[in-house]
Amino acid sequence: MSFGITELIIILVIVVLLFGTTKLKSLGNDLGSAIKGFRTAVSDDKPADTDGDESTQLAEKQETKDPG
Repeated sequence: MSFGITELIIILVIVVLLFGTTKLKSLGNDLGSAIKGFRTAVSDDKPADTDGDESTQLAEKQETKDPG
């Protein structure tokens, strides 16, 4: 079952009438900021932690191998 363009327009009009444009705008802003925060948290935390830990571990191993 797929929706055509006319069905989507009718659904959009009903949603706008029920919630109003200001409520939909604030909902869109909140959703966008939540997605942006989630993306930055996922992309920043994982590589930074693993890269920093691995490079620190490698540096410590090299220092212990070098006697002087």
